[in-house]
Amino acid sequence: MPNDPPGARYSPHMAKILVVDDDPALLDVLAMALQDAGHDSLTAGDGRAGLARIDADRPDLVISDVNMPHVDGFTLCRKLREARNGVPIVLLTSRSDELDEALGLELGADDYIAKPFSTRVLLARVAALLRREAAKNEPPKPLVRVGLLELDIERLEVRWNTTLFVTTVTEFRMVEALARRPGVVFNRDRLMELMRGDDSIVAERIVDTYIKRVRRKIEAIDPAFDRIETVVGAGYRWRS
Repeated sequence: MPNDPPGARYSPHMAKILVVDDDPALLDVLAMALQDAGHDSLTAGDGRAGLARIDADRPDLVISDVNMPHVDGFTLCRKLREARNGVPIVLLTSRSDELDEALGLELGADDYIAKPFSTRVLLARVAALLRREAAKNEPPKPLVRVGLLELDIERLEVRWNTTLFVTTVTEFRMVEALARRPGVVFNRDRLMELMRGDDSIVAERIVDTYIKRVRRKIEAIDPAFDRIETVVGAGYRWRS
């Protein structure tokens, strides 16, 4: 269950948000929190029902529990991505295992929050994902260039040597944090703070998973990519 009451309205526009969870009490709490934040909330009691509602109602964002009967959150995420459905997905779990978080990210989830969580944090994450989606429809803005890296801050898009590659909001913020301060070493705690922008508690080693994912995405474009450097015992930096 969330451990605080709904916060202020985070999103500049109303969005249709589907919450998928087999806990009726939590569904009610999250539905009310989303409505209080100005959104249109939909609910489904398990992953199978969630997939049906996604197909029928086409929500702007999905919040899904991981542990559910019939179709769990990981399977729901995998099925959507295999069907090339890019709807933003936030996974919720009662397990704090960073391997679970890594698996969710590998399957294409956009964010991951462990229970119990702050409703304010959830709404902030939802707002960030909605802003990213809204930015895709806005006119192009000037790019920030750091060597071969191009960052579009407004659209949350990143390119390496002019080739676009897809990132989650958290991955984008990590690349931005490193690239804007070339040569500066960031420990995992500081990187997580810059990436998440909130006070949620997560396993610090999950930063390693984000680093690995971003490296792999850029290496698929440029096998010689070596700008993100591991500083043993200290953290990571963008090589100048």
